[in-house]
Amino acid sequence: MRDYQKYAAVVAVFAAVLYGALVVAAFGMISLATDLDVISQTDAGPLVGPSMAAAAVVLVFVLMLTLGLRDRPNRQRVAVGYSLGTGVAAFAGFIVVGAILYPITSGRAFDALTFTETTLARPFAATTGVLAFTVTLLYSVILASRVGEHGRPLWPWERPGD
Repeated sequence: MRDYQKYAAVVAVFAAVLYGALVVAAFGMISLATDLDVISQTDAGPLVGPSMAAAAVVLVFVLMLTLGLRDRPNRQRVAVGYSLGTGVAAFAGFIVVGAILYPITSGRAFDALTFTETTLARPFAATTGVLAFTVTLLYSVILASRVGEHGRPLWPWERPGD
């Protein structure tokens, strides 16, 4: 793995952790402000909501890693379209994982559509998409800003010719 790929991978890890923290914080603040539960169905069990959020975080991490590793540093650009696609994918992944896990945990096989409708009517799924778009866009800005740099950052006294 080349240096720029290592850099992109490390930044993707930090960005994915940031995304996960922002999702948890945003869900808490929205729940507190609107007096809504993230998962309104009480029979869903304790793991459906965290699994939905974890799936969105993993998906965003994989997509950011793909973005960072596929292009050389001189070809990195701010990826608005890719970030938008990542936001839509995180939104869809959040919904799909919930629609798959809810019938398994609740024991009611035909309630996936009801669960999906309820989840879409609440602001939490849209929040995952908006935050995924924002974090992926900032990730692409960070990668694009390193155009022309080689190696690790140097202190002023380490630079040759100064």
